Amino acid sequence: MHGLITAFRGSHKTKRGNHLIVLPEGVDSREKAKALEGRRVQWANPEGKKKLVISGSVRAAHGGNGAVRVIFERGLPGQALGTKVDIT
Repeated sequence: MHGLITAFRGSHKTKRGNHLIVLPEGVDSREKAKALEGRRVQWANPEGKKKLVISGSVRAAHGGNGAVRVIFERGLPGQALGTKVDIT
């Protein structure tokens, strides 16, 4: 399953670099999003000389439209916004 990174989690003053909001494909309700809790997520750098893969996990549903909160083991760069992740 794939997902789309939509935003960093945080307020207008404080952003958390390793907490992101992801919108999984085919998930359109909070109940379906809750079923994804605990799954592993991987982001691969689409560009660059070296292949960078950062892993994380789905922690909770976010809102009522099927988005989920993902906590990665380290922070993602700003270029990760709008890119795809793999949810296993």
